[in-house]
Amino acid sequence: MAGNPDVYLLYEYMKKNAFTVRVKVELSEPVEENLLKQAAQEAMTRFPYYSVRVGLDEGENYILLPNDRPVPVLPEKNERLLLGSEELAGHLFALTWKGESIWFNWAHCMCGGFGAMFWIKTTLYQYLTKKYGPLRAPADLKAVGSAVDEAEYALPDPDSFPADDPLKRYEEGDSKVGLLTDILYFVNPFANDVYYYEVELDSKAFMEYARKIDGTPNSVLSAMMLKTTVRYFPEMKNWHISAKIADDYRKDLGCGKSYRDFVRFIHVKYDWEMGDESIEKLNQRARGAIIAQMQPENSFEWYRKMLENREGIDSQPDLKSKIQYAQNHSIYKSDARDTYMISYVGQTDWGGMAEYIRSIYTITDGNLMLEVNALPGKFCVSFQLLKNDRKPLDLFCEVLREENLPFTVSDCYVRNMPDLQLPKPQNKLSDIFR
Repeated sequence: MAGNPDVYLLYEYMKKNAFTVRVKVELSEPVEENLLKQAAQEAMTRFPYYSVRVGLDEGENYILLPNDRPVPVLPEKNERLLLGSEELAGHLFALTWKGESIWFNWAHCMCGGFGAMFWIKTTLYQYLTKKYGPLRAPADLKAVGSAVDEAEYALPDPDSFPADDPLKRYEEGDSKVGLLTDILYFVNPFANDVYYYEVELDSKAFMEYARKIDGTPNSVLSAMMLKTTVRYFPEMKNWHISAKIADDYRKDLGCGKSYRDFVRFIHVKYDWEMGDESIEKLNQRARGAIIAQMQPENSFEWYRKMLENREGIDSQPDLKSKIQYAQNHSIYKSDARDTYMISYVGQTDWGGMAEYIRSIYTITDGNLMLEVNALPGKFCVSFQLLKNDRKPLDLFCEVLREENLPFTVSDCYVRNMPDLQLPKPQNKLSDIFR
């Protein structure tokens, strides 16, 4: 692999799936713009690996160049940002704000939720301490002025991985349930908006419920979404429904502190008739699949496949062929397709900041996708849909009511996912005179 590992997802960029992420943090009081601008610049000095812009080298490979311009902090306008553009000083990270809310926007090529959460925490800590004075810092805060640990840049050494094959791979194939919705969205030139609802769950009640059935947030939500989808889609005999669960596998690779995105996927297959089973039984099915697929050998295999994909990109002669190769050999697209997806970042230490944070929602691409964040006392669930169709949400809420779990639901919001502006190759002299 010749290139910077942070650039490869850029080759898979598409207008309707730019691989960008937003995190919306709602605070207890209106945002003060001047304080946020100061905090954002101070926080970014702690993350030199995020202070970059995208360029092209002579071989038409994407490269990341240092960017010492101020990180953008702009009013939220309910429209798509263009990360990498001159308007955003070339940055792949940007903040917007409105009322009590701050949106953290970034390009997924650099990091996923794990790495970005450190940037978010540091920025919020700088802002809230300016506004309210000293606060108890989270145990894992990357404080402004602290040294950057070499482990933050860590990459796995595949030569050190055991050669053993996984004991259990997921080999059930794609679920075609819901595929038509995805296809219609991507082929419809007029379908540009995607939607989400903010669902707040009482974490004490939810975790007590999960413990009673020997579940985790991932396995319980997987079971509840199975109930939701069998009620939403017309019955399809001999078709299966499946869940995709995001798994952060950096510790398997010996990169526990790396900012980079190390996420693979666990799949849970359900037969259609299982929709009549109890949540407890469906939860046990999910738990079994998760345990079977969380072997380190699956992580090693996934990473080796990713390296093979990147080496193939590097071998292409120009940008056009690199993009074509990347999109035809994407490890994400070649993975099993599932009906719905769940991504839970786990418990997060907010220190004294928790007093001032009302909610935190992760906003990503995807249909029937649940992004889950934890605050003291509540889970914040982004229920994401491609269509402005409330029925799947209503059915999910119906399941919550059946299980006597308290919750609240917001109005429908447009996700306004950021777009990316990427450099194009300059005309070659041979092309000019052709």
